[in-house]
Amino acid sequence: MHDLVDRLRGTLLPAVVTPMDERGVVAYDALEAYAARIAAGPVGGLAVWAHTGRGLHLSDDDRARVLSTWRQATSAPIVAGVGVPRSAAAATLAEAADETVAMAVRAAGLGADAVMVYPLAALGGEPDGHAQAVRLHQRVAAESGLPLVGFYLHGEAGGYPYPPELIRDLLALPAMLGVKTATLDSAIGCQDAIWAGRGTGKLAITGEDRMFGPSFMWGADTALVGIAAAQVELSARVLDAWTARDHARFVEASDRLDRFAAATFYAPIEGYVQRMLWAAVWEGLLPEAAAHDPYGPALPPSERDLVIGCLKELRAAAAL
Repeated sequence: MHDLVDRLRGTLLPAVVTPMDERGVVAYDALEAYAARIAAGPVGGLAVWAHTGRGLHLSDDDRARVLSTWRQATSAPIVAGVGVPRSAAAATLAEAADETVAMAVRAAGLGADAVMVYPLAALGGEPDGHAQAVRLHQRVAAESGLPLVGFYLHGEAGGYPYPPELIRDLLALPAMLGVKTATLDSAIGCQDAIWAGRGTGKLAITGEDRMFGPSFMWGADTALVGIAAAQVELSARVLDAWTARDHARFVEASDRLDRFAAATFYAPIEGYVQRMLWAAVWEGLLPEAAAHDPYGPALPPSERDLVIGCLKELRAAAAL
């Protein structure tokens, strides 16, 4: 078993945002300050190039500089997302696999400690998609030399449902640390995915921002979530309370995080990145000029009001 399994189990890994200006240019001064703040929080590691950070949309140069900035900010494990964006749907499976592997090799060279392999949605409709998915993970591990996190992503953000049999076969790979489950709104899918890993000794990683607390009750033991990009402490309190088996504190912490999740993770789900950026501005993590998501949908001002209103209520309640 890889030593990262023990190191990461029971910890929170924020899937961090990438600060950008309104033109989509990465704001590196803002990134350096943001990285220092997040890395100083109660985290066991960081996830870069993830969906929250729009990693698949960044140029190679920006990806390299973003990862290097985080590497300089922390000695904690860094997990880098690798794959191809949905906009590359015209690419063949072979081309998508090649790019995924190449991105993993680049991540290794830049100092990443592990890679999270995005699902190739086209595999979900292939007769031998199961075997191809396993081979992709084997190839990423072999060519990058890094341990892996599987990524069961399904819903508006892309991906496809990983059946329990695929999850078990992925977890059987020596390089696999665990599988992150991000079904977004499927309790059954989340439960089945987590339960598929029982008895393997690998990490059961929740990526369920709207089912964060329940996913721990179903068996998750580690978290890699976008909601922590702007709310590290709020997210960590839930995990810490569950790990300590302090159920009263767990229920209270879950309620607080659920209220924030309800204000940020709803249709259009792709809007959650911009909502996280608004929250980060209000929390003083980012300047306004670096809080733009050029890859998500346009959102009305009322949605920002909802995010800020929620944060104000949570802060007021905490002061009582």
